[in-house]
Amino acid sequence: MNLKSPDYVPGHGLIKGKSVLITAAAGAGIGFAAATKAAEEGARAIVLSDIHEGRLVAAVEKLKTESGLAEVYGKIGNVAVEEDVRALVDFAEDTMAGVDILINNAGLGTSKLLIEMEDDEWNRVIDVTLNGTMRMTRCMMKVMKARGQGGVIVNNASVLGWRAQKEQAHYAAAKAGVMALTRCAALEAAEFNVRINAVAPSIVLHPMLRKSASEELLAELESKEAYGRAAEAWEVANVMMFLASDYSSYMTGEIVPVSSQKG
Repeated sequence: MNLKSPDYVPGHGLIKGKSVLITAAAGAGIGFAAATKAAEEGARAIVLSDIHEGRLVAAVEKLKTESGLAEVYGKIGNVAVEEDVRALVDFAEDTMAGVDILINNAGLGTSKLLIEMEDDEWNRVIDVTLNGTMRMTRCMMKVMKARGQGGVIVNNASVLGWRAQKEQAHYAAAKAGVMALTRCAALEAAEFNVRINAVAPSIVLHPMLRKSASEELLAELESKEAYGRAAEAWEVANVMMFLASDYSSYMTGEIVPVSSQKG
């Protein structure tokens, strides 16, 4: 069975009046889909971050044009560099008069058998995907605690944090770490009214996946989905917006799968 993607779901004002900071938001995947959804759901201001300057400039202009939201800003930043993380959070705080919602989307994946993997490839994936999420979460928690007005952090994990897949030991380990980080940080942040949750998508056809996976593997992964297709990036972004909104006010430390896998 291979069902077509559903019609696009328009926004319903779920985060009306909120400010949003999104990492790795200048590509064609979940990050920019989340930015688009944030604008549709009523965000008052959005800061996009990415490591690619040209792509970031283009993404900011595209979001402004397509959404009509004037307060869209871009800030170069590498979540693997602590100084960049601090500068990014400071910029977003100053530019938007406070960050209400942080979406940690930055991640890095490659395909390699563990037996063939060098330390530098393992470390690079872990440092961006897990350590980068930790750095952003830690910095944002400090700021939100000091401000005393609460806030929300949404992390991007993966079903590979639960499930095994060949050639993905480094990525799966990183995403399992993101899940554990989410749960533990949420307990600490609850004391100052900050909620931290994560989404765990299965297969989403974005450029990074197409670059790292063969057509045979993509077909195999899609065949394991109940709908016989990959998720659209905006379908994952919808769940992120739910977690960012007051509709999930009693949820923290939760990992929400966004998948249709059989069995």
